[in-house]
Amino acid sequence: MILDRIREPSDLKGLSEAELSELVKELRSEILRVTAKTGGHLASSLGAVELIVALHRVFDSPRDRILFDVGHQAYAHKLLTGRRDRFETLRQEGGISGFTKVSESPHDAITVGHASTSLANALGMALARDARGEDYKIAVVIGDGALTGGMALAALNKIGELGKDMLIVLNDNEMSISPNVGALNRYFRSLQVQSWLQGAEERGRRVLERISPRLYDLADRAKEAAKLVLHQENPFYAWRIRYVGPVDGHDLKGLIYLLDHLKALKGPTLLHIVTKKGYGYKLAEEDPVHWHGVGPFDPSAPRKGKSYSWSRAFGDALVELAEEDPRIYAITPAMREGSGLTEYASRFPERYVDVGIAEDVAVTTGAGLALAGMRPVVAIYSTFLQRAVDQVIHDVAIENLNVIFAIDRAGVVGADGPTHHGVFDISILRAVPNLKILAPKDAAELRAMLKAALAIGGPVAIRYPRAKTHPVAPGTWPEIAWGTWEILKEGSEIYILAFGKTLEYALAAAGQDPRVGVVNARFLKPLDEALLARFAREGRKLLTVEDHQLAGGFGSAVLEALERLGLPATVRRLGYPDAFTEQGPIERLHQKAGIDAEGIRRALAEWGVFPNAVGKTA
Repeated sequence: MILDRIREPSDLKGLSEAELSELVKELRSEILRVTAKTGGHLASSLGAVELIVALHRVFDSPRDRILFDVGHQAYAHKLLTGRRDRFETLRQEGGISGFTKVSESPHDAITVGHASTSLANALGMALARDARGEDYKIAVVIGDGALTGGMALAALNKIGELGKDMLIVLNDNEMSISPNVGALNRYFRSLQVQSWLQGAEERGRRVLERISPRLYDLADRAKEAAKLVLHQENPFYAWRIRYVGPVDGHDLKGLIYLLDHLKALKGPTLLHIVTKKGYGYKLAEEDPVHWHGVGPFDPSAPRKGKSYSWSRAFGDALVELAEEDPRIYAITPAMREGSGLTEYASRFPERYVDVGIAEDVAVTTGAGLALAGMRPVVAIYSTFLQRAVDQVIHDVAIENLNVIFAIDRAGVVGADGPTHHGVFDISILRAVPNLKILAPKDAAELRAMLKAALAIGGPVAIRYPRAKTHPVAPGTWPEIAWGTWEILKEGSEIYILAFGKTLEYALAAAGQDPRVGVVNARFLKPLDEALLARFAREGRKLLTVEDHQLAGGFGSAVLEALERLGLPATVRRLGYPDAFTEQGPIERLHQKAGIDAEGIRRALAEWGVFPNAVGKTA
């Protein structure tokens, strides 16, 4: 195998054209083989193989900086930069990350997991490079979906103003996770079909000849010449960024030739390449949404999972509510499928808003809808809500607007690691006045909370994990007493205060021991201070358990409430320490943090209580 001979990117320099083509095939085969075992971002990485081979053939990493936006398309990059022997540990506990990570390799220019950050990073690097009189190159790979993020557009604005040398490769595959949306996306599509492009052969030739005499040779074919145009109608012209494209992103020879010449140009240049997500694996090409991020599978006979998730439970409930209330709108930052909104988008297209990868826009769009009398529900992952905290405070909470935040992927999420764990939202949101925070124990309680939140009004955040749950019959709408906790098991000495996933662990840990009670602490703000005060007055010890950071989390809220009430109590808190939690299976991460059943038993043992019977789960 050609891949056996690649230890560093410099090993690509001496390969023949035929060997490079064979290498591309081997990389795709290896990505497919390993991802079938580990799961991962398959379709994105398959679509970027030729581009990554061309980049490493032309640039000199790690001296030259190659930045990948999001980083989920960089599996071929990992294989070419000395990590092939560890590639089977991809996304596993103690293994290599599914994204680029500075501490993992000198070839990873940035640590990344969220979209739209690469261009600002590149700008900072270019400023430092020029200040030091250095001459290394900077190449940025950014997907067209990431350009829906305001951070990317704002960075382009400054890059164009300063005119710093860098090459920006726009990897246009029409997709982020869901199909891309927005005016820029429509423009990129039109570039490939506009009639002016078909008649632009001579104009293209003249422009290319001015850039480089050798590039003129690339314009022998009329179709390619028409595409390779610096055209003043493109949006990048306003930013004073040189635009080249669109070109075939799977034409390895053409990419190498273009990159080799464009890297020498002064100022910022954007190369627009068109690729196919999932390229080389027919199933991924046909359904890039499903194959964007997958669990382990059999490549010869893959099956789509049919389990019922919290995301699906949310989406089903929202569809029923929207049938009864025409004021309900669903808003997502490019996460239709992941947030369980596929059916909603189909049923209520006029009340479904996908703003692209722009979480801040999602929240403030919700604010605008609320100000106009509608009832918006912003469906957003916990880790992505972090990107819109200012909008939650400034645009929603100050005026106590009727916006519901459906916070998916709350708690650790497993193999995606520290960039994606949802373990900060409680500590962030509970400091915001007017905002209520809820955590259901099951799908039925989720439905009750959604309906109650719509009735009560004001900003409400409902958080739930990345996990399976049990479906609820349509039309089932349990009642819930707002602001109250639920005692699931009485205890004479100790109460475990838990919510969401940790309730299962708490019940299992308590077993049948009459000394240990379990409470579904489903309201994280406001707390059920009446019940909390009762426990304190009765001298009960309290053990809080949360799939969240300890700093500022639920346990901290309990301590603060007891102080405010002037009631002493013995409290022990279980959660994540002041460190970033790495990747690994969700249950294993819970075990390491001591928030699983065994960890709770150990905490109880410190108080002299040793339950050994197995209790029921929530």
